[in-house]
Amino acid sequence: MTRYEIYPSVFGEIGIAASEAGLVGIDLQGGKRPLPVKEGWQRGANRWTDAAAEQLLAYFAGERQAFDLPLDASGTPFQQSVWRALCAIPFGETRSYRELAEAIGNPKAVRAVARANGANPLSIVVPCHRVIGADGTLTGYAGGLEMKARLLALEGVLIG
Repeated sequence: MTRYEIYPSVFGEIGIAASEAGLVGIDLQGGKRPLPVKEGWQRGANRWTDAAAEQLLAYFAGERQAFDLPLDASGTPFQQSVWRALCAIPFGETRSYRELAEAIGNPKAVRAVARANGANPLSIVVPCHRVIGADGTLTGYAGGLEMKARLLALEGVLIG
């Protein structure tokens, strides 16, 4: 059974959903695409929603750079490969969509990589905010470009 809960943070409310196997969805509720609560999900925390909230709060406080959480997000095999590549981008670093496409061994799939990045249901934990344009500028982010800039600044990345 998937459970979801809303947690307060310095970045606004965070919706976190998790099955018994791991995280299903994370979203900053002020974003353009809030956590899509699905039929059958039940409100209330479980061990993974609480663990994710604890680790996210530590990240926001500058006390954590990586997450140690099981992931159970649904996606196509291609999306899953992109999301794994996102997880390999170190804290405080960025990659372009082209670099991400090259990292998954499909350098011509830049647009498909961008779509998979945009479909990432696990904001921050699967760090899609670390992907920027080839020219070094901020590009789309479900939480909005201001939030993306704040997250990158938290990691010491200066854009501009």
